[in-house]
Amino acid sequence: MKNIITRRQFLAVLLASAFIPSVALAETSELLIYCGITMVKPIGEMAAEFEKQHDVKIKISQGGSEDLYKSLKLSQKGDIYLPGEPTFRTKYVSEGLLGDYKTIGYNQAALFVRKGNPKNVTADVKQLLRSDLTVLVAAENQGSIGSETKRMLTQAGIYERVVDNAAQVSPDSRTINAALKKGEADITLNWRATAFFPDNSPHIDIVDLPVSIAVPQALLMNLTTLSTQKALAQQFIDYAASTTGQSIMRKHGFLDNTTLN
Repeated sequence: MKNIITRRQFLAVLLASAFIPSVALAETSELLIYCGITMVKPIGEMAAEFEKQHDVKIKISQGGSEDLYKSLKLSQKGDIYLPGEPTFRTKYVSEGLLGDYKTIGYNQAALFVRKGNPKNVTADVKQLLRSDLTVLVAAENQGSIGSETKRMLTQAGIYERVVDNAAQVSPDSRTINAALKKGEADITLNWRATAFFPDNSPHIDIVDLPVSIAVPQALLMNLTTLSTQKALAQQFIDYAASTTGQSIMRKHGFLDNTTLN
């Protein structure tokens, strides 16, 4: 009888040892952030630091703001949604997937030109009508810069004319910058922070526009109603809006969340 009990105890120890790693793995929390392409670098830096401070793994799904919302809606999974400008919240909040939010900074558009501004582009959106320039514009219905381009140029009364003058239409800020770096365009509108990215700054210059035209657009970090880690996701949102998070946003060329204060 003694030998039987000993074997049972041994088997119990083996089973417990095999079970412990899987329990530990299951207890590791995970956050999924849907992040517009323009903000990936600062959010990635924040995520790396947040992972060090909390028992969490953060995954970042990047893309155009419209496509990201569609992915959130289709998958019914995700904790945070960060589009490139606020109309994406306004447009979809009634669907019930977007909960509370905080402003974590501001995007602002600018004219982008090749390094050194060889074509002498001036601070006027009507430069996009110049016949001697190869013009690129963002598609209005895919990413946040396309939405902002349409808003700005419609306000200036030249949107349709610029689209007609454009040699190329691109889906998002990343492909816009790639085309400019390849020499496929002389001028475009894009989110100014992307010009400061290390892979872009040697090739691209910005021409800042008046604030009356290039209105700073709030970056709204939304807690989704689908989140299974709401408390942890809210902590990340609070971190992004904190003094530390704001310094990271400024480091990557964004305006901080005191811009309109």
